[in-house]
Amino acid sequence: MFAHVHFAFLYLLQESVGWDLPHLWSQMGTLAKAVVILMFIMSAYSIGVMIDRLMAYSGARKQSRQFAPAVAGALREGKLEEAIKIADRYKKSHLAKVVVAGLQEFQAHQISSEIPGEEIEASKRALDRAQAIVHAELKRGVSGLATIGSTAPFVGLFGTVAGIINAFRGISTEKSTGLGAVAGGISEALVTTAIGLFVAIPAVWMYNYFTNKIEAFDVEMSNSSSELIDYFLKRSQRGAAARK
Repeated sequence: MFAHVHFAFLYLLQESVGWDLPHLWSQMGTLAKAVVILMFIMSAYSIGVMIDRLMAYSGARKQSRQFAPAVAGALREGKLEEAIKIADRYKKSHLAKVVVAGLQEFQAHQISSEIPGEEIEASKRALDRAQAIVHAELKRGVSGLATIGSTAPFVGLFGTVAGIINAFRGISTEKSTGLGAVAGGISEALVTTAIGLFVAIPAVWMYNYFTNKIEAFDVEMSNSSSELIDYFLKRSQRGAAARK
């Protein structure tokens, strides 16, 4: 709402004095130009993070939907090696990255009796480590959106202060309080404020969206880890019963 008001006011001001944006840019002070450039850099970074995370999450979701039934079938048949190979094929899947760590640890304890430690506990630790690593990968860059969303309005406000100072300087120079004396400074102030809001609002929206996505991925990884531990327990119990 505030961004719309600022843009509308800026448009009316431009119409009244006959300025366009290139002319407005040429009339800006060095400090205001630096603020605008900084905010465009922040905007470019946030857009890059948004595109990267959207692609990563879309790929993770798509591959996980394909991975889950495939690995479940292999585990039902007791084919650990095949399940590991299936997980290796789905490099983008968050579930595959976690599950393969637990499967490899469990298989290593079954193959070699020289590996110290109880196989279930070792597999659980491997799953926890993998889950923490995948969580960090999913969260990469997202905190930057929060930083941009919280600081961009203040950066714009800094430009607003510079614009108001220029407006008062115009009054002093022109010895007049008319619109012509303050138009440049007010336009400068409105532009920086509007750009600050324009950069901040999408960053906050996408940060909240990505945070919800990461929480959903964490729940899925936790559930998969729990189910895999249950599978390992049942397999170990069947193995122990068979040896008796």
